[in-house]
Amino acid sequence: MQRIWDEVGESDEERDKMLLQLEQECLDVYKRKVDQAAKSRAQLLQALADANVGLSGLQSALGERTFVGIPDKTSRTIKEQLAAIAPALEQLWKQKEERIKEFFNVQSQIQKICGEIAGTSEQVGSPVVDEADLSLKKLEEFQSQLQELQKEKSERLHKVLEFVSTVHDLCAVLGMDFFSTVNEVHPSLNDSIGVQSKSISNDTLSRLAKTVLALKADKKQRLHKLQELATQLIDLWNLMDTPEEERSLFNHVTCNIVASVDEVTIPGALAMDLVEQAEVEVERLDQLKASRMKEIAFKKQAELEEIFARTHIETDSDAAREKIMALIDSGNVEPTELLADMDNQILKANEESLSRKDILDKIEKWMSACEEESWLEDYSRDDNRYNATRGAHLNLKRAEKARILVNKIPALVDTLVAKTRAWEEDRGISFTYDGVPLLAMLDEYAMLRHDREEEKRRMRDQKKFHEQLNTEQESIFGSRPSPSPGRPSLGTKKVVGPRANGGANGTPSRRLSLNPHQNGSRSINKDGKRDITRLVAPVNYVAISKEDAASHISATEPLPASP
Repeated sequence: MQRIWDEVGESDEERDKMLLQLEQECLDVYKRKVDQAAKSRAQLLQALADANVGLSGLQSALGERTFVGIPDKTSRTIKEQLAAIAPALEQLWKQKEERIKEFFNVQSQIQKICGEIAGTSEQVGSPVVDEADLSLKKLEEFQSQLQELQKEKSERLHKVLEFVSTVHDLCAVLGMDFFSTVNEVHPSLNDSIGVQSKSISNDTLSRLAKTVLALKADKKQRLHKLQELATQLIDLWNLMDTPEEERSLFNHVTCNIVASVDEVTIPGALAMDLVEQAEVEVERLDQLKASRMKEIAFKKQAELEEIFARTHIETDSDAAREKIMALIDSGNVEPTELLADMDNQILKANEESLSRKDILDKIEKWMSACEEESWLEDYSRDDNRYNATRGAHLNLKRAEKARILVNKIPALVDTLVAKTRAWEEDRGISFTYDGVPLLAMLDEYAMLRHDREEEKRRMRDQKKFHEQLNTEQESIFGSRPSPSPGRPSLGTKKVVGPRANGGANGTPSRRLSLNPHQNGSRSINKDGKRDITRLVAPVNYVAISKEDAASHISATEPLPASP
């Protein structure tokens, strides 16, 4: 610069001015550089501070209080600190991004399941992740909430599938369309849609529950209706003696007559058309029953008369049948009411028969004993009963049994009287047997039995008298001449064969009833009833008067004593 100034000829002032100016410019450059360096340092410090703040924020958000690799602030330069903190900061940012994704996934699932439960899954948006709290503790809380919701979803899905299965079974039994039924509840319940896509909302569960209840109530109502129809069908079939072939056409109706609601599981068993079919058949049979009412009523009347005949209760059958005819012809009574009344009469008759059974059994034993007594009387009068004839040993055995049975008659009569009186006191009416008061029959039997015993005693005394008289005559006039050959003795009788009872031809001849209108004998043979015209006595006892008996004894051989 001096050489140039010398060549140019600059003055010293100019030279000093230019040097001063040059010095000032250098000083300005230095300051600018210093300022730039200070500014750069401040920026580095700010960046380091921001990095530290970001690092602290990430640590706080991620829940990481300490992090390995963070540099020491006092032992390194700012750039070295920035260079050292950058990897840790980058790693935390990556960890934050991954944590945000995890939170987003968990919250999305939670939000989706909550939407499915609430029934608003289609309207739910994306979840908002709170980046200020991305700690593992918070993530675990969300995961725990998600597990609870998944468990609830599984339970709800299981319950939905159970409801759907129940609806399917009920629709099958009731003959209803399953798909249209579940579609009314929710379209997702169709079998063609995946299991996981089915609605599990509160509304769906509530509507499914209501549907199941409605179907069960409908099933119960239809079963009750069908059972009523089946009962009516069976009653009508029994009334009209419907053949088994025609009944078998409705086996699918009658098979559930005593089944419970849960036992009916066959598809179509309670279909509406089946119920309607049964209703049509019942209506048809009702109309047929009305046309055959007389036949059915007379059938029930015959059943009633059979019960009365079996229990020996007298009724006016002709009057009863005329009354039935009059009621049916007048049209003033419903057929069902008439049949119900007759059923009630049959029920009461059966109850009456049951109350009389014990006494009737005793009467049967009494009559059988009296028949044996009658047979024994006939047998005792047979002079040839001990002869070695065919069947004599059978008669001897029967006679032994008959004597044992006859000895029980007084006790049997006493028991029968006691039971009859108890029955009459309990009912307040008289016990009749084929229209005759039983106690009167028993009283007359007792009197006649007493009279018969007295007659036997008198005849034994008379026999002894005649024997004594004959003995005296033989001592005076000599022995009696024997009967001429070929002429049978007047006392000889035909051998009594092994008969079932006291009748001459082996048929029953029970003579135990009392005629309340006259003192003579009474024959009751109507409708196969017993022939009980007289109380028990020997066949030839009543017909022989006392005088005839005396003359008969005097003209015959002495009768041997009864065995």
